[in-house]
Amino acid sequence: MTNSDFRYATNPVDARRYGTSELREHFLIDDLFVSGQINLTYSMYDRYIVGGAMPANEKVQLETISHLKSDYFLERRELGVINVGDKGLVIVDGMEYELEKKEALYVGRGSKEVSFAKVGEGQPLFYLNSAPAHKECPTRKVGKKDAEVVHLGDDLNSNKRIINKLIVNSVVETCQLQMGLTELLPGNVWNTMPAHTHSRRMEAYFYFDLKEGQTISHFMGEPQNTRHIFMHNNQAILSPEWSIHSGVGTSNYSFIWGMAGENLDYSDMDTCEPHELR
Repeated sequence: MTNSDFRYATNPVDARRYGTSELREHFLIDDLFVSGQINLTYSMYDRYIVGGAMPANEKVQLETISHLKSDYFLERRELGVINVGDKGLVIVDGMEYELEKKEALYVGRGSKEVSFAKVGEGQPLFYLNSAPAHKECPTRKVGKKDAEVVHLGDDLNSNKRIINKLIVNSVVETCQLQMGLTELLPGNVWNTMPAHTHSRRMEAYFYFDLKEGQTISHFMGEPQNTRHIFMHNNQAILSPEWSIHSGVGTSNYSFIWGMAGENLDYSDMDTCEPHELR
């Protein structure tokens, strides 16, 4: 079963007036993983889709949704999959790809049948991002050894982290989708600080591996009109092109970033120094 909901884009002037419930309604994505289902959120930020697939005893198939007006899901789209659970299978047009935790699969435009399945008794959790695509690129698995790894931050500033670039143009050919995974080391809690915006593309964050009972405060909004949303494990949030996207947790955690828009330049950022934030 494939379920979906829809989010309109919000302009920054309107967002200044949002309270807690309105911020969560417009930007937070909850209930990504429901047993035996695929849950998707279609957003008007670059027509980006964020979702989760949780196969039960039977495999679950990615079906087209009404917002796409297409015969099959990837008729005019590309897909990124990152497993954040136990080992699982992604089946693309009959070809099986086995994904361990924190491994990725890029699925190119034109792939007609995509489904997700368990391997043994473990429970895989497949985090999904999808963007419109104007060309076909080959489907390819990106394992841990294939990632482009960058070490950033330090213990002094509580932001020592490992960035794993998975579905990026320096690793695998894509149309516009870019995805990666950042791991905060023990004792470190800040991500993406100094904060930045990039007006040429939107972004989505997915937080996971957060210890039970802990929380993350995700900061968003214009650099001089910031807001925050408290988030829990296995929740995602949409980040408009005009918004910063940064967070701090009550313990360390991991998160997946996904982007789409005008270019594929990972370093395309308009940085805002900490003392400039309001």
